[in-house]
Amino acid sequence: MTWVFWALLSALFAAATALLAKVGVANVDSNLATAIRTSVILVFTWAIALGLQKHHGLAEIGRRSWLFLILSGICTGLSWLCYFRALQIGPASSVAPVDKLSVVLVILGAWIFLGEHLTPIKLVGGSLVTLGAIILAFA
Repeated sequence: MTWVFWALLSALFAAATALLAKVGVANVDSNLATAIRTSVILVFTWAIALGLQKHHGLAEIGRRSWLFLILSGICTGLSWLCYFRALQIGPASSVAPVDKLSVVLVILGAWIFLGEHLTPIKLVGGSLVTLGAIILAFA
């Protein structure tokens, strides 16, 4: 299965996450809701890693990877806290498109920090994503 298959599944689950979370954060503190969701993810992902015997690879992870995975985890947590708060006070159909501006930020960050090529097609696509997010957010 290609990266496209997994990316589409990710989009499907991200959409389900937004819809389920919007209902779940009603009358619940957004930080508490995020903690509950994160706890479920923690148990779920460790169950997969243990079940597939992938935990043996922990000793092989280098310091650089640990650092960047930890930083990524912190950013994920901050993103989820902000996302749940936004869902709590705004409509899911507006919050989710603004959240997807991360696509544009990844394109720019990959160009600046990872040396990926910023092609005219990516510029047009990123501009369309930005325009679409703005239109949907204020529709």
